[in-house]
Amino acid sequence: MIVISEVGLWVLLAVGLTARYPLRRPQLGAMLLWGIPLLDVALIVAAAFDLNRGTEPGTVHGLAAIYLGASIAFGPALIRWADIRFAHRFAGGPAPVKPAKGSKARTAATWREWGRVVLAALIASAVLGLLALTVATGEQSSALLSWGGRVWSIVAIWLVLGPLWEQLTAATKTPDRQH
Repeated sequence: MIVISEVGLWVLLAVGLTARYPLRRPQLGAMLLWGIPLLDVALIVAAAFDLNRGTEPGTVHGLAAIYLGASIAFGPALIRWADIRFAHRFAGGPAPVKPAKGSKARTAATWREWGRVVLAALIASAVLGLLALTVATGEQSSALLSWGGRVWSIVAIWLVLGPLWEQLTAATKTPDRQH
């Protein structure tokens, strides 16, 4: 189901934006893009049913919660990113702008991205907790909740390799000297 959700995300994104721009059917495009969150809901429902049947919690269940959190936290930004590129390519929209390395805009963007990582971790943790409380047995609950440590480890690593690294790079960047 995770693979179906991931493939479905990209298919719905491509088809939705194709309908919106080259086919000039914005309402159809919007309907297709709204299918993306429905895939996320189907993924968690499938994981809950699987656990309720007594399946031992495994990587699939932990990843389903992480996938849902990432999809909700990063989905709108991903759609905006793709929409800008489709609008530029097919509707005469402005070219995408990427902040320069070491700039304040780039540092701010990496902090916003890390904020999305924190939001994804909060959502994943809440989903894991909800599954542990509602459909899991005692042993299943412990296994599900152990994924919380992994989720927050990712947040810490992303903090160091993302915004902190970007700030360090920006702070040590020396201005070009003209001779």
